[in-house]
Amino acid sequence: MLKAIENFTNNFLKDTENKDIVIINHHDTDGITSAAIMIKALQRKNRIFSVKIVKNLEPDFIEKLPEDKVLLFLDLASASLNYLENKKTQVYILDHHELHQKIPANIQIINPHLFNEEPVCSAGLSYLFAKSLNEKNKDLANLAVIGMVGDMLDQEVGRINNEILSDAEVSIKKGPLLYPATRPLDKVLMYSSGFYIPGVTGSHRGAVSLLKEAGIEKINGRFYKNLIELTDEERSRLITALMLRVIKKSNNFNIIGNIYLVKFFNKLEDSRELSATINACSRLDKSDTAISFCLGNRDSMKDVEDIYTSYKQHLISALDLIANTKKIEGKEYVIINAKDKIKDTIIGTVASIISNSHVYDEGTVIVTMAYSEDKIKVSVRIAGRNGRNLRDLISSVVAEIGGEAGGHHLAAGCLIKKEQESKFLEILRQKLEISTIKVSA
Repeated sequence: MLKAIENFTNNFLKDTENKDIVIINHHDTDGITSAAIMIKALQRKNRIFSVKIVKNLEPDFIEKLPEDKVLLFLDLASASLNYLENKKTQVYILDHHELHQKIPANIQIINPHLFNEEPVCSAGLSYLFAKSLNEKNKDLANLAVIGMVGDMLDQEVGRINNEILSDAEVSIKKGPLLYPATRPLDKVLMYSSGFYIPGVTGSHRGAVSLLKEAGIEKINGRFYKNLIELTDEERSRLITALMLRVIKKSNNFNIIGNIYLVKFFNKLEDSRELSATINACSRLDKSDTAISFCLGNRDSMKDVEDIYTSYKQHLISALDLIANTKKIEGKEYVIINAKDKIKDTIIGTVASIISNSHVYDEGTVIVTMAYSEDKIKVSVRIAGRNGRNLRDLISSVVAEIGGEAGGHHLAAGCLIKKEQESKFLEILRQKLEISTIKVSA
């Protein structure tokens, strides 16, 4: 794959020598960090470009893209090759989502699935591209690490991701996968979205109660330590208290893992917190602020802080609403239709939190739905790390009713018309029940 990136880079430089570029990137953390890496790298190459940040890549949007410029897609487009082949211009794609279409002549793509490589996020691919442009772009590796964490590829790191980590200014520590590891523990537990803690997430009283149970007191009666400041004994007691609250006997999910502290604005910051902060900006329609933050603009720091605070409040409210919403439950699946009660931009995050909550047995398919104007945003996750292929599942439903689907084996989603709601639920339940019979057989 690294050799292919070198060829991809050389061809891109030739095609953009006398042509402007349009960067089109996804609005999540991986897409935003990919765009920030690309912006820096192309500025240093004196290329002329514009940036478009999108939630979804729909056919009518693709149709309107210019044909007198080179199109560069980051963290999307692998499922849209059949639409892009009609564009009368060169198309370049750096993406890691599954693809099932033949690659047209006008498209050059780097995707780990084409090379049977380890999973590499789009920020990682963008970084490798930037490094291929110029070795001096090694200073962009920290952004790739944030993207890696944002796409949950940080706990099983292979050769290529290790190379990226070795280029970054990063300190790696073991501990509970709470974030940020650099903030007081009572606040971290209350706003925990790395995994849901029953009775604690969303409750300061619950957070203080858990810390008391773990024998962790305030420093001089004023404030709690952060995760990094805990002694080995305190960390062990905290882990025990967490495991008693969140681990179900049927789940293999480990609440302990690598904590990546990266240099950001000349301070070591928890990459999970940075990832969540960037994601929050996009989920509240402030993707431009997220890009500015990633590019190191200090003026954006206060705006980002305010957005993240608002986002966490939205998230806690959404989780509280989910807890009290009637669900459609079957064997090895649960469907939560929030309708217009939760923003479509955060329903995917809610699904991810629930999938890591240990409320459901490992392998349970978790489907969340929220209205998005005249459409419905559907996000699908697996509880734990093992289960059926969600992208195949959701694509098979969309094939019958229409819409746009994409994602991975363990995390997928789609966008369907609102009038298809009942039909979607009917077909989805049929397929989930059939899948359950096949898995059990």
